[in-house]
This record gives sequence, structure tokens and C-alpha cells, in this order.
Amino acid sequence: EALAQSLQANELVYVQGLGADGPTGIFGTTKNLAAKFPGRVLDMPSSEAAMTGIALGSTVLGFRPIIVHMRVDFSILAMDQMVNQVAKWHFMYGGKLRAPMVFRMIVGRGWGQGPQHSQSLQAWFAHIPGFKVLMQTTAHDVKGMLVAAIKDDAPVVIFEHRWLYDVEDEVPTELYEIPLGIAKTLCEGINITIAATSYMVLEALK
Repeated sequence: EALAQSLQANELVYVQGLGADGPTGIFGTTKNLAAKFPGRVLDMPSSEAAMTGIALGSTVLGFRPIIVHMRVDFSILAMDQMVNQVAKWHFMYGGKLRAPMVFRMIVGRGWGQGPQHSQSLQAWFAHIPGFKVLMQTTAHDVKGMLVAAIKDDAPVVIFEHRWLYDVEDEVPTELYEIPLGIAKTLCEGINITIAATSYMVLEALK
């Protein structure tokens, strides 16, 4: 819904990813979008570095690309583009150019994933100057923060845990934003503080 409403609101937003235009739509998150927005939901060949560079180049023309990796592991093949180009774009050009890109990456283990498809590498990206890194938990936060990330002028990297896709939550139907970079207090007490992200928020609440 966040992707559909953002594509509807801004014709310069587009989505690309391996299988993004397929019938299953990357765990259902891009399902049916290609039919609704022809030419703006694109399959991505297995050349992550090239497609990342092309997407970055498109930002010079005002586009706001969203790149989806079904596994965070795939992004390793584009690390040079992401770390040395996308994250540094704003600094290299003295603020005159921006890189309003969103990277959605799926993390966490699952059935039959194997050692190269089940890593959680968010700590890598949290150390890269220039990136904003998100790990939401609730569907409400996912939608609002994804919309905010798409509108943000900085490159935003979002890590989505595969175990969260089946968790239900109340989500407003309208387009809304949740500010980035603010922690959320879910339970208040007086004795200890537990800080958690993504799926571990649910475990912490339990």
C-alpha cells in the first residue's frame, strides 16, 4: 500500500528488484504493482552493481528509485556503488546533488535459505556515513516510515525481517508519514531498559 500510494503520488518514483514484477511480488510487497504502474515496476537482472549505478544516475534527473533485494546478501555485489557512490553523493558534490534512493532488503533465516541467503548485515550499513538505516517492526510503522523514506532526500536503507510479514496490525488507509530517526517507546517501567529492533521487539515485549 505504501508503494502503491507513493507511486500514485509521484510519477518520478519507481521500483526495481529481482522479481519485483513477478506474480508473487517479493513476498507480496510488490504484487500487482507492475500492472497498475506500467514501466515503473521493473525486474532487475542479476547485476546488482550495474542496476544500482543506473538508479543513482536517474536521481540526477529527479527520479526516486526504490531497489528491493529479496536477500540482503545480494546487496554485497553492489557495495562499491552503495558505499562509495550513493552514500557519499551528497558530500562529494557539496550538497548540490542528492541521492533520494530507498533500498529495501530482507534479512533473517528461513526454510532452505542456506548460509548465503540468511544473513543479517544491518550493522554493516549502520556504520556507513551518509545512510539512514531503518528496522521497523509493526505494519503501521513500516508503511509510514517507507513513505517518509521515499520522500527523504537522503539514501535510506530498510531491513525487513522475513518473520514479520505475517504479523497483522492496524494501518490507516491514507498516505501518512512517520518521522525517521526517532525511537518508539512501547512499554514503560522503572527498573530496566530494553532496546530492540525488528523482530526482536516482539520477543522483548513477550
